[in-house]
Amino acid sequence: MHHQKLESYRTGKLDEMTIAKMQEEMELGNVTSEELVLMYKENISLRNQNLNAMLEINPDALLTAQALDFERRQKGPRSKLHGIPLLIKDNIDTGDKMHTSAGSLALENHYALRDATVVEKLRAAGAVILGKTNMTEWANFMSDKMTNGYSSRGGQVKNPYGPFDVGGSSSGAAAAIATNLAAAAIGTETSGSIINPAAQNSLVGIKPTIGLISRRGIIPLSHTQDTAGPLARTVEDAVTVFEALIGKDEEDTITAFAETFNSYDWHQHLKKNGLSSVCFGVDRELFKKIGDEQLDAFEKALDQLRECGADIKEISLGADQEDLGFAVLLHEFKSDLNAYLASSNPGQPIRSLRDIISFNNEHSTTMLKFGQNLLEQADRLSGMLTEREYVEALERNRFLAAEQGMNASLQKARVDALLLPQDFGCNIGAAAGFPSITVPYCQTQAGEPFSITFAGQAFDEPKLIEYAYAFEHATKGRQRP
Repeated sequence: MHHQKLESYRTGKLDEMTIAKMQEEMELGNVTSEELVLMYKENISLRNQNLNAMLEINPDALLTAQALDFERRQKGPRSKLHGIPLLIKDNIDTGDKMHTSAGSLALENHYALRDATVVEKLRAAGAVILGKTNMTEWANFMSDKMTNGYSSRGGQVKNPYGPFDVGGSSSGAAAAIATNLAAAAIGTETSGSIINPAAQNSLVGIKPTIGLISRRGIIPLSHTQDTAGPLARTVEDAVTVFEALIGKDEEDTITAFAETFNSYDWHQHLKKNGLSSVCFGVDRELFKKIGDEQLDAFEKALDQLRECGADIKEISLGADQEDLGFAVLLHEFKSDLNAYLASSNPGQPIRSLRDIISFNNEHSTTMLKFGQNLLEQADRLSGMLTEREYVEALERNRFLAAEQGMNASLQKARVDALLLPQDFGCNIGAAAGFPSITVPYCQTQAGEPFSITFAGQAFDEPKLIEYAYAFEHATKGRQRP
């Protein structure tokens, strides 16, 4: 950077700086939001060329930061996110000069008409939307042969830790925050798409209970499982972003549940003794395919949890991930995506799933590197959600994953939460619509990140945050790439 003070700050202080520390620095006058944006843009220009994590930078980010700096001087900060640069996954609408494309060249010229609710909330909190991140195209629902982190619009996102799976589908968001291209990012999950990339990039990821955060303005996959959530370098940072996203939205009925947490103090759960007298359940049937080195790391994590005062019980959920209905995603994808596209910007020519498939066929050399068998499979369905296959699969998910798996089994075993290595078994909580938090623990000998995931019942986020925060402080497992 031409400005020596900023270059010194960027290289000496900015990496791994927490959101709370950024706020302290801005309050002391040591740095401004405008300067944070400038330094992060420098990081993006230097580091993203080897990652493909970013799709575009918000042209208005710098001006927004300047305005927020002025507001801070005049009135004080709006919230803990005032002036903090954040990144947004490319399937989340921003009603500004950035595109929303779900990583697809079919939507490369699509401008959303308005912000998604989560973006509205972030802007209201005073956050700076710095840019859009790359992702696995169509949230990993284009082809079962597609590699995690690939999109026709952005290319292949790379894991900053080495030649490892970068995780999907919030791949760009995870790689970007791991390498400090912003303070935190918003990802989305249907089944593992926050937890998996967070684990693969030594990050904290929060996958919330369905109903806490509005889905309006997010390119959908499944209305029964989709949710947004934060990816950050610390539990505290993730909680700071998470609390800004929560709230009832009249345009997303299920968020009526969020009213329970109006004015709720989420930071009260950042307790270093949060593991004392807690009992965790471990169902080894969920991670039979785990590698020896990862299993050894998991056993060591269990020992550390015991040292922190936790008890570990071997349990059985009575549900296998293979029993869960994939048909739910197939049927809902067509119905939900068609509804989103039909109501999108009228100047956008892609109006349906069939239009996407046709576009891909017309540009097959560019678009069909991995095929589009999932898009075609979904398009063969009616999209009306009347098929017996769909209804049965939905019932099976709700019973096996929610009532039997995560509710009855945990209560019967008298355990407070489920413990998982990496993201193994997270599909059960996703199918149930229940929350999970993943926390960095260590790296393998080759340098691949390894994390521990805490999964609970509906609206167990307060407890999970306590477990995650205490575990993070006891183990200090995050390492920079």
